[in-house]
Amino acid sequence: MERTSGILMPIASLPSRFGIGCFDQAAYDFIDNLEKAGQTYWQILPLGPTGYGDSPYQSFSTFAGNPYFISLSELIRQGWLTEKECEAAAEGTNDHFVRYDLIYKRRFRLLRKAFDNSGIETDPDYNEFVQANADWLPDYALFMAIKDSLGGSSFLEWDEDIRSRDPEAMVTYRNKLINDVLFYQFLQYEFFTQWRSIKVYANERGVEIIGDIPIYVALDSADTWSHPDLFQFGENGLPTAVAGCPPDAFSTDGQLWGNPLYRWETHMETGFEWWIKRIRHVYDWYDVVRIDHFRGFDEYYAIPYGAKTAREGEWLPGPGLDLFRAARRELGEFSVIAEDLGFLTDSVRQMLSDSGFPGMKVLQFAFDSREDSDYLPHKYERNSVVYTGTHDNEPTFSWWRSVSPADRDVALRYLSASRFTSRKKLTWRMIELAESSVSDLCIIPMQDFLCLGGNARINTPSTIGTNWIWRMKKNAFNDKLASKIYAMTRLFGRLKKYEEDDD
Repeated sequence: MERTSGILMPIASLPSRFGIGCFDQAAYDFIDNLEKAGQTYWQILPLGPTGYGDSPYQSFSTFAGNPYFISLSELIRQGWLTEKECEAAAEGTNDHFVRYDLIYKRRFRLLRKAFDNSGIETDPDYNEFVQANADWLPDYALFMAIKDSLGGSSFLEWDEDIRSRDPEAMVTYRNKLINDVLFYQFLQYEFFTQWRSIKVYANERGVEIIGDIPIYVALDSADTWSHPDLFQFGENGLPTAVAGCPPDAFSTDGQLWGNPLYRWETHMETGFEWWIKRIRHVYDWYDVVRIDHFRGFDEYYAIPYGAKTAREGEWLPGPGLDLFRAARRELGEFSVIAEDLGFLTDSVRQMLSDSGFPGMKVLQFAFDSREDSDYLPHKYERNSVVYTGTHDNEPTFSWWRSVSPADRDVALRYLSASRFTSRKKLTWRMIELAESSVSDLCIIPMQDFLCLGGNARINTPSTIGTNWIWRMKKNAFNDKLASKIYAMTRLFGRLKKYEEDDD
């Protein structure tokens, strides 16, 4: 990996029209500004369709895309919707945060109208897309159609015949809900077509996409419904254990995520076929993949299904690097960032070293007065990715207020400062510290470049209701800011080699 840099910015946070960031002109403008700023990467969050809690890490499918990201402006251009219809559906939304409640109630009615007006079934490109994605698209579309017909209930609550995918029931539901199935296939075609255009536009301008692949899938998902044999389900059709993290200094009860766990022995018997399909699929979306919770491939924490907290769990062995060796044999080399944050055992460190994947370094974790921290920049290796913070952290501007006096003293001494006259200066000093480190790649959240506070936080783990909603103001990422970022990128040698040669 060259010495480069990029910006972390979720699609939903773009200053697009109609209530949520999407694949419209704002995405292209953001890419233009990345190019002006000398950035090589745009890191985004998972692109999958979201359910309760609006988390991109709890998706109805690991293969499908989020219909909220479909550009309504493009559907207007196609003549399938009118400007007036889209503006009416966006009434009550705003430019500061996403109103998922309103979008959930209105967006699908609008998209359905576009589908009804599209005549898409006669489009040869659409039919080619459906055929090319036959290994997952029909199951996903039927899953969503059934879910809608049953008031959004989890598939675990469906009648036994369709929950267990009885062949006769599958035919019955598919015939009964054929228009709804076709609608969900249309949404995926529009999503993939629009996203492909954005990715091509970015790549042509020297910008690559870093995307996120969660290690686990959601319990209520097309993945678990269509492939229950790949997950730890009992004879009653319910999970035997679910994912999470044990208690630690930050959480006395641990974290109960609730995702189904993999039946790794079955994956091994199939040569990791499902995982290889998944990895191949995400490289249609991304250039580099950040694998969330990398340590789970070494050992995973299993919590009995039905437990109220994560206290009752136990660590069990994962597949290690066998999965990635199998994927490399099938797919060749691919670019990965391993999310190796949190408590790491020697075996996890060895697995990361053997993989050759770069791990992550987060500056907000560096200044611990209680112990020597691995996140201090003088300890970094080149094969790493440094962040001021991630989507799970506070923006640096507000983080400084929450730092304990003892930890703040460590930070000031490390930054060779007695104090900072403003949190804005502190934020930029932290950015400089990350950019100047030896890590080959430096990723800065957009909120830090904008010196935004707690209202711009993307996610607070283990909470729901106020996450994934921040939106960047229009023109906040302007030429002046792009020029400032470019100057810093050049100063610390993070421009692409061809740019340096041109200079």
